[in-house]
Amino acid sequence: MPRFLFSVAFPAWRAHLCFTMNPLATARHRFTAILPAAFLAVLVSQAAADLKPLILPAPHTDGGKPLMQALMERQSKREFSPKALDPQQLSDLLWAAFGINRPAIDHRTAPSAMNSQEIDIYVALADGVFLYNVKANRLDPVADGDMRAKTGGQDFVKVAPVALVFVADLARMVKAKPEAKEPYAWADTGSISQNVYLFCASAGLATVVHELGDRQPLIEAWKLRPEQRIILAQAVGFPAQQP
Repeated sequence: MPRFLFSVAFPAWRAHLCFTMNPLATARHRFTAILPAAFLAVLVSQAAADLKPLILPAPHTDGGKPLMQALMERQSKREFSPKALDPQQLSDLLWAAFGINRPAIDHRTAPSAMNSQEIDIYVALADGVFLYNVKANRLDPVADGDMRAKTGGQDFVKVAPVALVFVADLARMVKAKPEAKEPYAWADTGSISQNVYLFCASAGLATVVHELGDRQPLIEAWKLRPEQRIILAQAVGFPAQQP
């Protein structure tokens, strides 16, 4: 078997070692040394590409509990059932969080500094991570695989069926002073998080906002730009059944 073909069957580091030790290796041989790693990258990219957009049903924008009752019942809950939310519940949740409530002027259910609308909601589910596309009312695929455990350090993040991760795109805050952008983003995230709390109180769901810990794995997996900041995460699901 020719030496350059034989090398492809081994990990890339072994192929590299083989060519390093062989001073007569040609450019063609060196090229084949990177094929295993390249092939793996293609497989990973294909797996992410296989994750399809999730078209959400139109949100229900009426009904629910009276506001004062929802405020009375608003609370943090850290014990979840693993039962998944259905598409309608996801649609209603995301619309309540930061959906469009005035289509004529494209304004949202939560305020944002100078109407920057800089907060994106990443939705981590059991089968992958999606970005809430508010105008199309769909979830666009970001990364394949279950990444909920990476959205926080507490055990409940592995159980709650939905992990919302709030990401600020500071590039959209064109009217804000540079030193004010991150404080504005944190304040705007708080408004969105409270909307999630009130929706969950109205819909009989459990939720808790929480810190993430190490953000770097998510930044890399989701290919976030330098001007994007992961702010907070919020777990959502059905409350665990009490014994």
